[in-house]
Amino acid sequence: MRLGVLDVGSNTVHLLVMDAHSGARPWAANSHKTELRLVDHLDKDGRITDAGIDALVDAVTESVSVATDAGVEQVMAFATSAIRDAGNGETVLNEVHKRTGVTLEVLDGGDEARLTFLAVRRWFGWSAGRLLLFDIGGGSLELATGIDSEPDTATSLPLGAARLTRDWFSSDPPTEKEVSALRKHVRAEIARACGPMLRFGPPDLGVATSKTFKQLARMAGAAPSAEGLYVRRTLAHADVVYWMHQMAQLTTAQRAELPGVSVGRAGQLLAGAIVADAAMDLFSVERLEICPWALREGLILRWFDHLVDSAVGVGDADFNASLG
Repeated sequence: MRLGVLDVGSNTVHLLVMDAHSGARPWAANSHKTELRLVDHLDKDGRITDAGIDALVDAVTESVSVATDAGVEQVMAFATSAIRDAGNGETVLNEVHKRTGVTLEVLDGGDEARLTFLAVRRWFGWSAGRLLLFDIGGGSLELATGIDSEPDTATSLPLGAARLTRDWFSSDPPTEKEVSALRKHVRAEIARACGPMLRFGPPDLGVATSKTFKQLARMAGAAPSAEGLYVRRTLAHADVVYWMHQMAQLTTAQRAELPGVSVGRAGQLLAGAIVADAAMDLFSVERLEICPWALREGLILRWFDHLVDSAVGVGDADFNASLG
């Protein structure tokens, strides 16, 4: 079955066309991205501007056209923190539906973390033991830990790389005072989340998803994406610290020249590195495995899980009753 997953995030509108069926790995057949950066289309009151809504409508319309041409049978469309946190989020959703026919489902931060955790668990398997997940998006940081497909606990913090860059940096490169203030803020926010997560025990494996971690790993010498999904990629905390300090001295244009860094993400990568450093340090993770699967794959996997449950007629209540 050919499915489309349309992800409206803080940085991009991303359509991923997947060939998938129950019991098999989702296989990416096509990918279409629009660099929209909704976070830059917010007014002083935190509302998405009319220009931002128009740009979003255009991006969704184009994505639907690409999905149709690719033979997609069903599109799952969702939005994350950019619309979830906008002051006029409901208006934006209604406008997108009216002008494109697409209904965007807004995921809360906990759902983002849980679905991403599901994808990571399926990628690494049961033998990986307890997983600790870090995912840095444009608007939020997702954290989750667990030994099953469903995490024991999952949370979302407003520590996305684009959000922090917009709110904390006023120059390029930022001043030493701005960098220091952001580091203090990020560490205080993450520290509050440590206790509830670490009470379940230390992780057997630390895992990272998201473009921020992939680009940091590439800067630290990991294989480029052209070498395929199955090449192992890791990121050491020491490398994060090194590149965080290096990037604090570089302009956005200079960062864009670093290996694996895209022009569209270069401006926010320093803030992302500050979050990555704090998370790895406070959770005592010396090295992370980079997982190629994330939220979009998690949505596909969850959809098929529910499809199988419906097909066999076994919901949670029916299953529990059958055990009795």
